[in-house]
Amino acid sequence: MFDNYSYTVQEKFMRYVQIDTQSDPQSNTFPSTEKQKNLGRVLVQELLALGLSDAHLDDHGYVYATIPSNTDKQVPVICYCAHMDTASDCSGTDVKPIVHTNYDGSDIVLPDDPTQVITTAEHPYLRKRIGDDIITASGTTLLGADDKAGVAIIMDLANYLTTHPDVKHGTIKILFTPDEEIGRGVDRIDLKKLGADYAYTLDGGERGSFEAETFSADALTITIHGVSAHPGYAKDKLVNALKVGAYFIDQLPKDGWSPETTEDRYGFVHPVHFEGTVEKCTIQFIIRDFWTKKLAPYENVLKEELQLALNKFPGSRGEFQVKEQYRNMKEILDQHPQVCDNAKEAIARAGVEVHEMSARGGTDGSRLSFMGLPCPNLFTGEMAFHGKHEYVSVQDMQKSVQTIVHLAMIWEEKA
Repeated sequence: MFDNYSYTVQEKFMRYVQIDTQSDPQSNTFPSTEKQKNLGRVLVQELLALGLSDAHLDDHGYVYATIPSNTDKQVPVICYCAHMDTASDCSGTDVKPIVHTNYDGSDIVLPDDPTQVITTAEHPYLRKRIGDDIITASGTTLLGADDKAGVAIIMDLANYLTTHPDVKHGTIKILFTPDEEIGRGVDRIDLKKLGADYAYTLDGGERGSFEAETFSADALTITIHGVSAHPGYAKDKLVNALKVGAYFIDQLPKDGWSPETTEDRYGFVHPVHFEGTVEKCTIQFIIRDFWTKKLAPYENVLKEELQLALNKFPGSRGEFQVKEQYRNMKEILDQHPQVCDNAKEAIARAGVEVHEMSARGGTDGSRLSFMGLPCPNLFTGEMAFHGKHEYVSVQDMQKSVQTIVHLAMIWEEKA
């Protein structure tokens, strides 16, 4: 059914990544950057051109659209979702995508900065993609495959279904979100307007990967107050908040707690931001584990270590604020086995081996699941995200298109 289909996913992806949509964790607006709407406007125009007459961009930066049902069956409404923003870790301005046609397995030197080399030693998945067409950035920016690969895949799905009316499916909702990379991707979503029963995010990695489990996550902000004094007359008066903070971080476990020392099903406690002055400093942490019940013990240890640091510097004081970010979607998806079963069947129908994986992170689907919209995560081919070595296989994206077409068909068949 795809033998004579001219995929649009590569062409769309190459255009989308050149639109700067980087989100900003320090912003208090929503979306955090107005430039994310630039991509949203492009997507709306393309969806309208395909005949999706309700496609629109709302004030919060969400894109909504509907592919109407073409069957007489009562089929659950499914939603395909991807996020438009790119990470703040690496520049997303002036991205220059490069296609490495029929990749031969050698190291890829990025031309705008030859010191940036994507090696198979560091990226062994590339060895599985020999013969594919690999897209990279040019060496000075990230690529944006996370998650514009997912956006392009869903857009190609819309193209396929609107040009193949013989393929039966129920109502399909399309959702593109802003600010996923900074944990706010579903803060202003209108689930009633969306009107979906189940959803799938397109934000996974290697071909065939399927994620129905994520970390549970909290954010922690610690504020340390010192005592400012003129440094020339500071003896027995000044208490340097920066030194208290540095001492506190240095006392934390060196092994087993950090992302650089953990893998697989082990969680971590990770300081991500430290700023301030002599008088006051703030330290921001992200806390992650697959078992929600383990977050509180991590936080209790941090609170104890903070108090020990404050005791070491008399006159200092601290504040401790925990905010829930998202929870392990498995807790919800276990109650809706058909959502996962249908996805795995769709991957298999696309001729791909299913790789069930646990995401050492979170997606919009983590929060959507707990908001009443069960939502596992499907592969797109995006790899090495958030950095200059990011890449994606065109053939992986095409297989993802096939997967979600089959998935729409499976929901209709089983209705």
